[in-house]
Amino acid sequence: MNYRVLLIDDEPSSLEGLMLWIDWEALGFDVCGTCSNGREGIEQMRQLQPDLVITDVNMPVMNGLEMVAAWRREEPEKIRFAILSGYSEFEYAQTAIRYGIHHYLLKPIFPEETAEELKAIHQELERDNRRLLMNQMASSETIAAGMKRMLLHKPDDQQAQVLPVGLPEGMDWWNILLLQTIPELYPELRGRVAALVAEQQAMYLVDLEAGSLAVVFGYGSRFPATAADMLAPLQQEYAGKPVFISLGAAGKSALHLAESYRTAKEAGLHFFYGTLPVGYISYQEINDNPFSYHYDHIRLMDAILAPVNTLDLERFRQAVDSAAHSFREQHVAPDVVKKLVIHLMYRMIGLTPEGGEGRRLLLPGSLDASEMPHTLLNLTQLMKLLSACGEACIEQLMQAQRQGSHGIVQEINQYIGEHYRESLTIQKLAEVFYLHPVYLGQLLRKKNGIPFNEQLHTLRIEKAADLLRQSTLKLSEIADQVGYTNYGQFLKQFEKKMGTGPGQYRNTKS
Repeated sequence: MNYRVLLIDDEPSSLEGLMLWIDWEALGFDVCGTCSNGREGIEQMRQLQPDLVITDVNMPVMNGLEMVAAWRREEPEKIRFAILSGYSEFEYAQTAIRYGIHHYLLKPIFPEETAEELKAIHQELERDNRRLLMNQMASSETIAAGMKRMLLHKPDDQQAQVLPVGLPEGMDWWNILLLQTIPELYPELRGRVAALVAEQQAMYLVDLEAGSLAVVFGYGSRFPATAADMLAPLQQEYAGKPVFISLGAAGKSALHLAESYRTAKEAGLHFFYGTLPVGYISYQEINDNPFSYHYDHIRLMDAILAPVNTLDLERFRQAVDSAAHSFREQHVAPDVVKKLVIHLMYRMIGLTPEGGEGRRLLLPGSLDASEMPHTLLNLTQLMKLLSACGEACIEQLMQAQRQGSHGIVQEINQYIGEHYRESLTIQKLAEVFYLHPVYLGQLLRKKNGIPFNEQLHTLRIEKAADLLRQSTLKLSEIADQVGYTNYGQFLKQFEKKMGTGPGQYRNTKS
């Protein structure tokens, strides 16, 4: 690390020699400025904030030791000093020691000797910097722990109602920036944010539940920059990756951080209906757009489950698209949507032959439906998973039906034999046996050798012929008993099947 050094001497040749003969960069320093007397030196120190000041003793207007004394009253420990003096001025050493100055550079300057002294000063600055950093980290961690209690405070937690010791003064507002990402990306994101926060005052990193962290920050006239401005570059750095940044509602005291956290989480929920995998949103933007918790979930579930039962893949996809449109249009709360989708998934799995054991077929990868409430899925991704689950279930059901088609045809034929008198249609059979009507029609034709309608008419006419031989019922009564409400249709089908009308058939068989 390079440290900033300010050179003060009223002799231009001395300053020029220091600039030319010393390899400042190699020694870990950058010369940030020069001046020629103590009064100018104080102004330069205020403006440039150097880490080290090398000053001559005898100077006009204000000498070097007077300048050091004045600065110590203003900033006691912030800057380290070294005296530049000749042998004849060494009597100033005692005064310098009183001001905490322990380093001297003798005139005329010898580069090798000066370099050794500057190396020692650099080592001291490094030790001071490490000590300061450790103290800051310890203080920051203590404050962050207090901040976390305030974010997650419970009404009976008295500690959460006390401001952490060490908070900087001069803050007009306090707020929270909530960052959420997937577990795999969290360590990298946290490290990046920690590095940015470490360089700022009145900003604290607070670790929350898995995949999320908060940056608590204060701002005001003394600290105008906010964490939102500071972390804005992260949107570009993590473009295409699931990183969500949400800003809460500011409060005039750090004691209001629990409310800031609540509003930041609420703002973050609105990413559910977004299209980008990374973004920034503030509570102020969404405050007037609340979520809905009321919708017709029974109708929606029936619309999605029915085509799974009938193995109608196209209608299932349409139902999922319609549900997504409805969720978006009604702005249904994300947690409600996720719970409904999870419920639908388990219902669909329950329809498969494997039942609960078939969960492995649901989703790509290792994601389980029970984990979805804690993931950063948006609506589009969530509905894709629902579609994948439903399509997999339909495929498994169709495969099971293909394997057991012979048995199911026997059941269907038995059902037709028992209910032929009713108004039977292929659609009605599909609903009874939870099969797609097209698939059912093809299956019956393949197994029975004739289409369903022809099978039904054949069965009815056979039953009618039995009644004509064994009873004295009127022809219209027989037609009604075998399932024909239209007498003309009965006559047509009887002649087609038997080659003669029902009256002539009865006469020839009597």
